[in-house]
Amino acid sequence: MAAPPQEKSGEKPAVRISTPTGKWILLTTVLGSGMAMLDSTVVNVALPTIGRDLDASLAALQWTVNAYMVTLAGLILLGGSLGDRFGRRKVFVLGVVWFAAASLLCGLAPNVGVLIAARALQGIGGALLTPGSLALIQASFHPDDRARAVGLWSGFGGVGAAVGPFLGGWLVDGPGWRWVFLLNIPVALVCAPVALRHVPESSDERAHRGFDVLGAALGALALALVTYALIEARSGSVVVAVTAVAGVAAGVAFVVVERRRPDPMMPLDIFASRQFTAVNLVTLCVYAAFGGYFFLTALQLQVVVGYSALEAGTALLPTTVLMLLFSARSGELAQRIGPRIPLTVGPLLCATGLLLMLRVGKGASYVVDVLPALLVMGLGMVVLVAPLTATVLASVETARAGLASGINNAAARAAGLLAVAALPLLAGMGPEAYRSADAFNAAFRRAMPLCAGVLVIGAALAFATVRRPAPDCRRPQCRTHGCVTAPPLEPTRTTTPSDSAPPKASSAGPAS
Repeated sequence: MAAPPQEKSGEKPAVRISTPTGKWILLTTVLGSGMAMLDSTVVNVALPTIGRDLDASLAALQWTVNAYMVTLAGLILLGGSLGDRFGRRKVFVLGVVWFAAASLLCGLAPNVGVLIAARALQGIGGALLTPGSLALIQASFHPDDRARAVGLWSGFGGVGAAVGPFLGGWLVDGPGWRWVFLLNIPVALVCAPVALRHVPESSDERAHRGFDVLGAALGALALALVTYALIEARSGSVVVAVTAVAGVAAGVAFVVVERRRPDPMMPLDIFASRQFTAVNLVTLCVYAAFGGYFFLTALQLQVVVGYSALEAGTALLPTTVLMLLFSARSGELAQRIGPRIPLTVGPLLCATGLLLMLRVGKGASYVVDVLPALLVMGLGMVVLVAPLTATVLASVETARAGLASGINNAAARAAGLLAVAALPLLAGMGPEAYRSADAFNAAFRRAMPLCAGVLVIGAALAFATVRRPAPDCRRPQCRTHGCVTAPPLEPTRTTTPSDSAPPKASSAGPAS
C-alpha cells in the first residue's frame, strides 16, 4: 500500500475516525506521544536502583530527570513550527526515531554521565514528537471528527501516564532499570512504519521560512545553566557562581531576542493579557510543587518506607486514576462557576495532601498514611488542572490558543525541572542522602512544607488575579488528562478553504 497523499495548507482534511486510516493515525500518534509521556513518569521510580547500579550521587539523579526536561521544555515550542514548515509527519517520525535512538543509548549507558547525555537527547526527540502527534491529528481528521480524535488521543495518553509508574516499577524489579528505556525501541519500531504507511503528510506552505533557533537555544541554555547552578550550589565554588550569572544572562538575552525578532518563538506581546500572565504564574507555582513532590516521593517510598520499585509505582496510581476519571467533570464545573474557585481551592487541597505526606516515614501504613495523602493530592489536581488549561485558552484570542497552550506547557515543565534542582538544596539534602533512610526522611520532612507553601502562594495568586472568562471563549479539547508533569497541549484550529482567517501555527507554537 502506498503512503497516503500529502494534505497541503488550504485543503480540507477528510479522514474519518471510523475508517482504517483514521484508526491507524490514532494508533501511531498515541504510541508516539505515549513514549514521551511514559518517560516523564517512569524514571522517578527507577532512580534509587539507577543510583545504586551506577554509583551515582543525588546530583546525578537530579540530572537524570532534569537533562530530559531541559531540552524538552526549551525546544517544545520550536518542534511544532518545524512540522508546519517541513511536514508534520516527517518531523513526527524524526522525533520517534530520535527518541528511540536516545532511549537505546540510555539503556546501554555504562555510566551516569552517558545516561545524562542520552536523557538530554531524549528530550530533543520528545520536543519533536509531542507537539507533532497532536498536529497530525488536527491536520488529518475531518472537522466533524477532530474534537473526538483529540479527546481519544488525550484519554489514551492519560492512561499511559497512569500506567507509567506501575510499568516502570515492574521493569525495575524484573528485567532491570535499563528496560525502562529499552521498551521504547519496539514501540518506535511499530510507530514509525505505521506513520509512514498510513498517516497523510501535511504542512503549511504559507508558514514562515525562518525559525527562531537562537531563541530556542538561549531558552534551553538558560534553563541548563540555572539548573546546574542550583544542583551544584552546595559546593559553593566560583564555577557555580559564574554559571548562575551566565544562566541569568542567557535568560535576559532570550527576552531581548524574542522582543526584537519579527517572528519569535514566544511572542512577548502575548503576556499583555494580564490574565494569561497571572495564570502562567500560578502554573509556575503549582508545577514547581508537583515536580519536587513526585521526584522526592518516589524516593521516599523506596528509601525510607522500604517499598520495592513496583510497590512504589503502584502506590502512586491513585493520583493519576482520579485525574483520568474526573478531569472532564472538573472542567465542566469550572465552566459553570468560573475558574477562580477551582484555581484557588485546587492548590490548597494539593498543599494539604503534601502536608499529609509528613506521616509517611519508616513503618508507614499504606492505607492509613500513604493513601489518604495521595487521594487528597489527586483530588486537588482534579480540581485544578482542567480549569487551568481552560483559563489559559480563554486569556488570549482564539488564533493564539495553540501558542498559549504551548507556552503554558513549557512553563510547567521548566518549573518542575527547577524545583527538582532547587528543592534538595533548600531541604538540606547531602550528595548521598538517598543512601540513608534517616537522612533522606529528615530532608523529606523539610521539603514537603516548602512545596505546600509554594502551592499556597499559587492559590493566593489565583484568588487575587483570575477572573471569569468571556462566555464565547475557546474551550479545551483535551478534556481527559492524566499527566502529572505538565498541563495538556491544546491544538490550534486547522484552516480550510472556508476559513477567512490566515493560517495559524501548530499546536505548540508559531511557525516562526
